Amino acid sequence: MATAEPYAFWLAGTRATGRDAFDVTSPWDGSAVGRVGVPDEAQVEEAVAAAAAAHRAFEATPAHVRAAALDHVSRRLAERAEEAARLITAENGKPLKWARGEVGRAVSVFRWAAEEARRFNAGEAQRLDTDPGGVGRLALTRRFGHGPVLGIAPFNFPLNLVAHKVAPALAVGVPIIVKPAPATPLSALLLGEILAETEGLPAGAWSVLPVPNDRMPALVQDPRLPVISFTGSDTVGHAIADSVPRKHVTLELGGNAAAVVLADWSSDADLDLAAARIATFANYQGGQSCISVQRVIADAAVYDALAERVVAQVRAQATGDPSDAATDVGPLVSEAAAVRVAQWVDDAVAKGATLLAGGTREGASYAPTVLADLPQDAVLATEEVFGPVLSLHRVNGADEAFAAVNDSRFGLQAGVFTHDLRLAFRAHRELEVGGVVIGDAPSYRADQMPYGGVKDSGSGREGVRFAMEDYTYERVLVLTGLDL
Repeated sequence: MATAEPYAFWLAGTRATGRDAFDVTSPWDGSAVGRVGVPDEAQVEEAVAAAAAAHRAFEATPAHVRAAALDHVSRRLAERAEEAARLITAENGKPLKWARGEVGRAVSVFRWAAEEARRFNAGEAQRLDTDPGGVGRLALTRRFGHGPVLGIAPFNFPLNLVAHKVAPALAVGVPIIVKPAPATPLSALLLGEILAETEGLPAGAWSVLPVPNDRMPALVQDPRLPVISFTGSDTVGHAIADSVPRKHVTLELGGNAAAVVLADWSSDADLDLAAARIATFANYQGGQSCISVQRVIADAAVYDALAERVVAQVRAQATGDPSDAATDVGPLVSEAAAVRVAQWVDDAVAKGATLLAGGTREGASYAPTVLADLPQDAVLATEEVFGPVLSLHRVNGADEAFAAVNDSRFGLQAGVFTHDLRLAFRAHRELEVGGVVIGDAPSYRADQMPYGGVKDSGSGREGVRFAMEDYTYERVLVLTGLDL
């Protein structure tokens, strides 16, 4: 899959090359995947200036034009789905079956954006004559873009999380500059190929610029990019928000997701299902998902039976070559990432945790791991592991279970296995997270639903329509002298 010539990047919708380039390598075997051109400072300036110049004209394009463009992207991405999936696997190390799923999700994101573009911003009329001073007045409220968006994407979903930034921006007619993760830029560049062939997107409406991380602060600070949509670590995300307090910044950050199994989830079928879902979604991206299962909080009544099943299911996960369609768990994004996970597990065991499965590393691969008796002073107890590691916790009743979920500085999503509808609504009311999933792991996400967290898990919401609202603001038009 390696190429002799560097991959071009996309500057204001046009293919461009830079003087410098960097290599993208497979985390599985270190093989060359591609070489990517790097835009210089003048090219970055050209892209930002083009985005600023295009804003008003792009926003004024008819909704059907933007919708047709998004429909085209969705169709073409579906046609190139296998190519895109294999590219994700090559650059990211994601098992092929999960990469195929990611591409399918991105196809849907652009389709939903096309649908939302057709119905977004119909406006809302409000009579103002509820008080004498408003007689004859009508307010019409519509939404308008803050301005061009800087979309900073992570490595773990290198196509779909780019889609979640690009599709809503194009749907509302605001230009976007995408900065893909340095480890995984090729998926975003492939998307750029499709955008470049798409009619109805004016010059400057989009760019894909694989600039290195050390040049990101200049883009973040640029006043011509008033909206920043960032997905990544809480440390970097909060630093970005703190550096530009007057900008509109949306943050989708990390998590320490919990799967709660309550006492009523007790039949053999229940426990088998919970164990299978927990094992799968603790490891499906090598644990490199903000909503992968990291904590399993089980009522004492079901803990022993569940723990036995979870360990068996984790050990049954097929690990190995991510290009093999049968592989469940591939490598982490780099050997350095796997080394860090190993250090955190070793720290936990040294402090008293019990290792029930896994705990070994080979290069960038880390074996799916289960821990019990995790001490509170272990790093794993408080931080996001972003690796294939889960810990088991025994509690007595829903009170303790929900308190344990909330005992975290993160709050992205939680899963609650229960048949009790009252407990389901109680979980929705009490758990300090952005989403509660009943009867499944916390890792479920439908791309059209509002997705985001509270506390150190971020602010703002992804999900096409909700991101469209984040990229825009309400502007009121007051009409006077009307006979209402």
